[in-house]
Amino acid sequence: MEVQAILKNFRMSPQKVREVVRQVQGMNAVQALAVLQVVSRKSARAVAKTLQSAIANAENNHGLKRERLRVSGAFAQTAKSLKRFQPKARGSAGPIIKRSSHIKIVLTDN
Repeated sequence: MEVQAILKNFRMSPQKVREVVRQVQGMNAVQALAVLQVVSRKSARAVAKTLQSAIANAENNHGLKRERLRVSGAFAQTAKSLKRFQPKARGSAGPIIKRSSHIKIVLTDN
């Protein structure tokens, strides 16, 4: 059975989040949480929060055991970007793109 959790509109670029998400893909869910506690990146906290939500969904909604869960898919997809401008020399403006991402964790039981 597949269980998922999604964190939407996380204010960090998907490229930075993917570096952390790739580390936990295919791992046991409890082991993945332990790995994310050690990783010292801002995106690791958000991925850990989403993973905990997916584990809670599996336990409470489907009656699955925490020890049997495995991370079958972990994705960081592009969300809507905020477009801003910064003043530059001689009255011109330079664009600033503030990227966001959606984090999706999919768990399966063995």
